[in-house]
Amino acid sequence: MKKSASPNVLRSFPVKLLASIILLLAVFVGAILMGAKSVSLSDIWLAVTNPSVSNDDISVIRELRLPREIGALLVGAALAVSGAIMQGLTRNPLADPGLLGITAGANAALAVVFAFLPAAGYFSVMVACFIGAAVGVMFVFGILALRGKTLSPLRMVLAGAAVSALLTALAEAISLEFKISKSVSMWTSGGLIGTTWGQLMIIAPIILAGILVAVLLSRQLTIMSLNESTAVGLGLNTGWIKLVLCIVVTLLAGAAVSLVGNLAFVGLMIPHLVRVFTGTDYRTVLPLSAIFGAMFMVGADTLGRMLNAPLETPVAAIVAVLGLPFFLFIVRKGGKSLS
Repeated sequence: MKKSASPNVLRSFPVKLLASIILLLAVFVGAILMGAKSVSLSDIWLAVTNPSVSNDDISVIRELRLPREIGALLVGAALAVSGAIMQGLTRNPLADPGLLGITAGANAALAVVFAFLPAAGYFSVMVACFIGAAVGVMFVFGILALRGKTLSPLRMVLAGAAVSALLTALAEAISLEFKISKSVSMWTSGGLIGTTWGQLMIIAPIILAGILVAVLLSRQLTIMSLNESTAVGLGLNTGWIKLVLCIVVTLLAGAAVSLVGNLAFVGLMIPHLVRVFTGTDYRTVLPLSAIFGAMFMVGADTLGRMLNAPLETPVAAIVAVLGLPFFLFIVRKGGKSLS
């Protein structure tokens, strides 16, 4: 049986948390500073603290860079936490919303909305993504239940790959049939271009509430990740906890897809990297996964803006280039964590 975080790790957690937050703030400020138009730290300070002041530089910060990078923060945190939850629930180190059909389901729902409800607003798109994410994960577990298979890492990845391929093909077929490929591709390319404050006001409460619920259930998740029979013996209502956490994963992944499209590997990489220096106790893994996931997405988005400026490299491509080798490395290790 794996050990959870030691008392020393838990005692050092506040220091690690504070250092991670400081590093995240530095990366976030750096992302605001970088771009085709030069801005200064004083411009950022005025844009945040003094709404009455306005000029071209401050307008760029307020209307373009701030909502975009806050969106990156939210999406990165949502995907990383949802991946960590899935790895804990299934005791599968290869679990990831993008690898198990969740984001593909949300993406397929996105195509359905664009085809049949072209006048739908962003809230309707987001609700559709939640439904699609739920359908995707139900397909994966339904296949495993139908065949009477256990939740082994290999079987789950194979079932997830099959469901993802099916739902991706469905989305592409709908896009071609209804000639909406361009509209759908603007979402599925995984870009944060055009993120608005209105969109953030819708998804931010959902993502923050989902992360809060996950953190509140982190102790129970740690016990379940070690041995479910032990969790039952300790009096945990495992069925209820699984249901709540599956709903949290669906909301987090659906909100992320509704903003940036289908992104794989973030939920796989970040929890593994966090466990290297914090152990396997989800009381520490989940908060740090949220911070490092946010940091990773802000960095990837900044790299996408600067790599081929003034053109933009899709952030989905950057994440895939970084994530695929990591995935193959984990597979070669037999699905074992880096810790």
